[in-house]
Amino acid sequence: MKKDSQYDINIAKLADKTHRFAFDLDKAFFEQFDQQLIPDGQVHADVTLTKTDRLITVDFDLHGTVRQICDRSLDEYDQEVEAQEQLLVRFGDQNLELDDNVLQITPDTQTLPLAQHLFDYIGLALPMKKLHPRFQNEPDENPEADAKLIFTTRQEGDDDEDDNDGIDPRWNALKNLN
Repeated sequence: MKKDSQYDINIAKLADKTHRFAFDLDKAFFEQFDQQLIPDGQVHADVTLTKTDRLITVDFDLHGTVRQICDRSLDEYDQEVEAQEQLLVRFGDQNLELDDNVLQITPDTQTLPLAQHLFDYIGLALPMKKLHPRFQNEPDENPEADAKLIFTTRQEGDDDEDDNDGIDPRWNALKNLN
């Protein structure tokens, strides 16, 4: 990704209170990343940053559309995207990514880059199976075709536990021991 300060927030100059930012993400934003997941899009991001002396909470509210390629027909279409995510940034002695949504930064850090987080949250909001809208309302031809039975304790035709078909008659005497 190219370094772009347009999506960086200067946290050193911010007072300890809630701040609001808005970003419009377009084709130029998605071209910054070396990827083919999202070639183009129009996404609006409302970012609410709450700064305290120990923690920064960044709430993301993303909505818009991104250009996708259908897995079935390879046609391009616009996929609607909506996501609400939260990033926690705490202060510590070194810069670390503690979790997917938890960062640790040093107290002398000047800026908080948001571009990669914005891109990741949009990517996470995309469906796994990308289908053009004309295919989305079609029922699957055979929904049980992909279903596999992993384990069962009952054999086919066992509707009644007293049914002795298929059981070795020598074992029938054991049922009377109960």
